[in-house]
Amino acid sequence: MSELVTLNLPDQVVRVAATIANRKRQALEEVLVEMLTTTAAETPIESLPDDEVLALSEMMMPKEQSDRLSELLAQQRENQLDGEDRKQLSQLMWFYEKGLLRKSQALREAVERGLREPLAF
Repeated sequence: MSELVTLNLPDQVVRVAATIANRKRQALEEVLVEMLTTTAAETPIESLPDDEVLALSEMMMPKEQSDRLSELLAQQRENQLDGEDRKQLSQLMWFYEKGLLRKSQALREAVERGLREPLAF
């Protein structure tokens, strides 16, 4: 079941979604729905128990995915990606970026809760 909703979105959100839509060769509306659905399905980090916050703050991309991402990025530098490879690269980059964001949010939450020391630079 779905419902038609009209939204006024910030320009930055539309630009990001349009870039993703162009890269994935999808309609802007499909990308926006996917983004909203994914975000709504995630449990807010602030509501997770300490052990899950710590686990998220130490999360790493699985080795197989990391290796494939590196391989696809190397092929992209050499202009050797076909359509399927581009799609897979886009999906892996999205997964990587999403994971990195969740990891950084969990790290912030862990520091705020006193579960970890802040990172030193």
